[in-house]
Amino acid sequence: MIKNQLLIIACLLLLSCGQMSHRQAILINSNNWKQIIDEKLPLLGHRNWILVVDKAFPQQNAAGMEYIYTNEELLPTLQYVLDKVNASSHVKPVIYRDKELTYLTEEQAKGVKSFTTASEKIFNGKPVQTLLHDSVFTKLAAASKLFKILVIKTNGTIPYSSVFLQLDCAYWNSDQEAAMRSRLK
Repeated sequence: MIKNQLLIIACLLLLSCGQMSHRQAILINSNNWKQIIDEKLPLLGHRNWILVVDKAFPQQNAAGMEYIYTNEELLPTLQYVLDKVNASSHVKPVIYRDKELTYLTEEQAKGVKSFTTASEKIFNGKPVQTLLHDSVFTKLAAASKLFKILVIKTNGTIPYSSVFLQLDCAYWNSDQEAAMRSRLK
């Protein structure tokens, strides 16, 4: 608790001195990360991303990326974030995960099978697309040039367990867009 408070004070001091750029990580204690998600979600929209990532996920230099450290495990964090996104009226998730996760064995990563089973329950039947890990970084690099990416870092330590949510519009779909575009012509 005291360590987290010292981190927050240090970040505030650096901000007040103008030492942190627009790329800084937000370091918050586990009591406040849900409140920050609740405050940021209404600001996010179509083409923004929310990443719920494992502990080894790297902090990147892209200006559009913002980091929050939860100091909690990945699955409960993912459950909270997906519940909030699914309950919103303006966005819905397009879910991605690393393809490599399906090739890990229990001998390589203890707990990977139960993690995968539990995460599938959290996805609740929604389609999940898989990409090679490096392909995710390519998508994020392109998106972060124009759109905000919120990275929620957890204490998860299973390789390739991060989940990437590309936000899409909840109240407008591709068929509606195509119909409107054809009337524009």
